[in-house]
Amino acid sequence: MPNKKAAIKDLKQTKKRTLRNSLIKRNIKEIIKKGKKAVIGGQKVDEISKELQKVVDKAVKNNILKPNAGNRKKSRFADMVKRVAPVSEAKVEDKK
Repeated sequence: MPNKKAAIKDLKQTKKRTLRNSLIKRNIKEIIKKGKKAVIGGQKVDEISKELQKVVDKAVKNNILKPNAGNRKKSRFADMVKRVAPVSEAKVEDKK
């Protein structure tokens, strides 16, 4: 435990920031999981991808994620959607 008042205050602030940052990162992971389920299920992912971009951009703006990490998350999500979309379209055509 810290001994000085300033160190005690800093510890409190660090705990508060860590909690807030972890909640935002967890939200990003949940959006990505929701997008994967939607893509596999053959649903539209437009709204989910917009939501992901919005949340990631805010996290980068607030220094929760580094810029390259945010861009990587958005890029990998878009690639996943592109890769799985033709497969899901083929399944829908087979059902008709």
